[in-house]
Amino acid sequence: MNFDLADLRAFLAVADLASFRAASEALHLSQSALSRRIDKLEDALGVALFNRTTRKVELTVVGRTFVHKARNVLNELDSALLGIEDVAARLRGEVTLACVPSAVGHFLPGVIDRYHARYPAIRIRVLDEASSDVLLAVTRGDADFGLTYIGTQEADVDFRPLMDDAFVVACPTGHPLARRKRVRWQELGEHAYIALAQGSGNRFLIDQALAQTPERPRWFCEVRHVPALVSMVEAGLGIAVVPRMALPPAGKGQVVAVPLAEPSIVRSLGLISRRGRVLPPAAQLLYDLVVQGAQKRKA
Repeated sequence: MNFDLADLRAFLAVADLASFRAASEALHLSQSALSRRIDKLEDALGVALFNRTTRKVELTVVGRTFVHKARNVLNELDSALLGIEDVAARLRGEVTLACVPSAVGHFLPGVIDRYHARYPAIRIRVLDEASSDVLLAVTRGDADFGLTYIGTQEADVDFRPLMDDAFVVACPTGHPLARRKRVRWQELGEHAYIALAQGSGNRFLIDQALAQTPERPRWFCEVRHVPALVSMVEAGLGIAVVPRMALPPAGKGQVVAVPLAEPSIVRSLGLISRRGRVLPPAAQLLYDLVVQGAQKRKA
């Protein structure tokens, strides 16, 4: 048949993104070049793979069947190439990981460094987004997999827990609470308190835990993301409740983490992927390295 692997990759990009424009951008091709690849593949197979209108692109019945076969062919090829060390070092491609900002700096840099050393020609895109956006990026196919703390209840998502991450009180090093062994929630109201805004996944977990608590600290400043919250604390503006992994290791930086009590709050951080879909080999290798990185942190 008169088609090649590039035509299969073009077909899968359009099938996954449901858009010729988005697929052409992802593949760094012009839309006309992409259309020629799809036309070439359809001519070779003798069937239409897409129903195209001015508003949307949909797979035909044959296209839906063929997408699984095309993906298996490319995955088998990638697996074979990744198993050959000399070829793997030159293998090209792209992996997209969606990750909540508070977890980006925890162990991800070391994982990416090891991955890049092994597969220097494979590009890694990290989408540092809020938890809801990480989930959305994975379910709609914008990311191969995600690192987050929500998704355990989603029917079309597999969640692999990696570690528990406790919320702590973040204090400037010279703050009165910085030397405490633990701090209760009711004590936070005595100090300048900075909070996460409504709509944040971490704020949702905090509100759930405090649902039966009559008195909550009154915030004087509110931000949307954890890194901004940590920056405020580092600047000495006040204290905040954040996930432990969002802070630098003990003894480094200008912020101290103090355990939180009555109630304590813990989130489960894990990897999410679309249920029923096998990760491309390059993405699976990065996925496995993230798991290994988490296991080393726990050891």
